[in-house]
Amino acid sequence: MAKVTRDDVARLAGTSTAVVSYVINNGPRPVAPATRERVLAAIKELGYRPDRVAQAMASRRTDLIGMIVPDARQPFFAEMTHAVEQAASERGKMVLVGNSDYVEERETHYLRAFLGMRVSGLILVSHGLTDQAAAEIDAWDARVVLLHERPEAIDDVAVVTDDVGGAQLATRHLLEHGHEYVACVGGMAETPTVGDPVSDHVEGWRRAMREAGRSTEGRLFEAPYNRYDAYQLALGFLSGPDRPTAIFCSTDDQAIGVLRAARELRIDVPGKLAVAGFDDVKEAALTDPPLTTVASDRPAMARAAVDLVLDDGLRVAGSRRERLRVFPSRLVIRSSCGCEG
Repeated sequence: MAKVTRDDVARLAGTSTAVVSYVINNGPRPVAPATRERVLAAIKELGYRPDRVAQAMASRRTDLIGMIVPDARQPFFAEMTHAVEQAASERGKMVLVGNSDYVEERETHYLRAFLGMRVSGLILVSHGLTDQAAAEIDAWDARVVLLHERPEAIDDVAVVTDDVGGAQLATRHLLEHGHEYVACVGGMAETPTVGDPVSDHVEGWRRAMREAGRSTEGRLFEAPYNRYDAYQLALGFLSGPDRPTAIFCSTDDQAIGVLRAARELRIDVPGKLAVAGFDDVKEAALTDPPLTTVASDRPAMARAAVDLVLDDGLRVAGSRRERLRVFPSRLVIRSSCGCEG
């Protein structure tokens, strides 16, 4: 069977191929409603399917958005990626996802690959964008939105959460339960300090402790962001003589690891140990006990990132403050902190 072409659709609809193109692409010129209906009817009757590759070559853009995340296996990044996919679908776009695995070379590899595919734009969750990667973006003059993190190597629009303020909320809440101090499970020492959410969570914890006149010395435990390493770390410090009675974890995944260690050591939560996390992943409501945590509006952040990356005015000049969109954090109280969930 011969391939149906745009010329075939135009002949059946009694119009030009240019008008067929305007209908398929919803522009750039308006089409009269009656003409549009004839074109759509012809497309349906002939079973015409647009050649998206040819369209991309002609327009130098595709219907794709590239998204790079550190690790889509982690619940937070999985949920954020899903939210971006939903928001992109509402705009008629699809999302290509690459995992950098916190490795600079992999991040740069995906940047080059996605830019070479002529994606409409990039949504980048970068642990610490390198100068090389930033140069790649500048060379392609790509539209980029930083999501969740805002590394200083690239000065582009960022959509983030109030990480410092959210961590302060959680720490203050634990202190209000009467604990002498709140320990913190943060990131590793080599974690970037500028624009990194976990570093901001630690900073929020420090500020809340200072406000309460409590020392933070010796009360910060370094761990990777995942539950498995946090579990191993918690087995150690929860077995020691100076065991904390309250812990703020910089991610929910770490908090889940701490809860598992406490259960294994037969430490009652929240009776003997109060725990709070950050991210409000779906699993947080299913832990035993359910986890008190800090939430952000991920669907709204995802929609903002997609809208920005598809906006032709994205790269207009503006101050860093104007190009930073901060979404508020809120405390989600469940029973791991000692409240009645």
